[in-house]
Amino acid sequence: MKIRLPLIPTLIVGMAVLVMIGLGVWQLQRRADKEAMLALVATNPAKPATAFPAFPPVPAELLFRRSSVHCLHVLRWRSEAGRAADGSTGYRYIAECTTGAEGPGVLVAVGVARTPDAKPQWSGGQISGWIGEEPDHRSLLSRIGGKAMPLRPMLIAGETVPGLSRLARPGAADVPNNHLAYAVQWFFFAAVAVVIYLLALRKRATPP
Repeated sequence: MKIRLPLIPTLIVGMAVLVMIGLGVWQLQRRADKEAMLALVATNPAKPATAFPAFPPVPAELLFRRSSVHCLHVLRWRSEAGRAADGSTGYRYIAECTTGAEGPGVLVAVGVARTPDAKPQWSGGQISGWIGEEPDHRSLLSRIGGKAMPLRPMLIAGETVPGLSRLARPGAADVPNNHLAYAVQWFFFAAVAVVIYLLALRKRATPP
């Protein structure tokens, strides 16, 4: 049975498949880069303390280095899922702080509570910990398209704040490395698109 390929639909499907394969290859390349970055990050907590970065993005050579900040005043609180130093899970409380009239402000994750409506007993001041990044709520499409804003620096407090459990010490294991899974996903989508198109062509060529 001969199947005549329609030009326009074939070009559209072919281009879509090539894009998906390209995205899969790109994710594999990013995986190699991420593994090299994680190897660097794993050594950072043992290095000497350094100045806290004022603006994003946080370079790999600073991620999880010891540092400190001065929170002049807590503007507001927000909570995210988090893990305490004793291994328990709960809600990690993040303070959005001012750092002065002309300062950029700073984020400080101060501790973990069991409920999302806790009232942290901390109004600011000097606090030390590790350099981290704010929680990532950016969409995958925005990151792929290069339109995602860089994550702001966030201090992960190493001190105990009244009313909250001390945060778990950050490490390289906290940095997601899902690029292989994303690559497999894009290759799977490409294969499914080809199979569906071939089935559609076969059905189109089958006489009624």
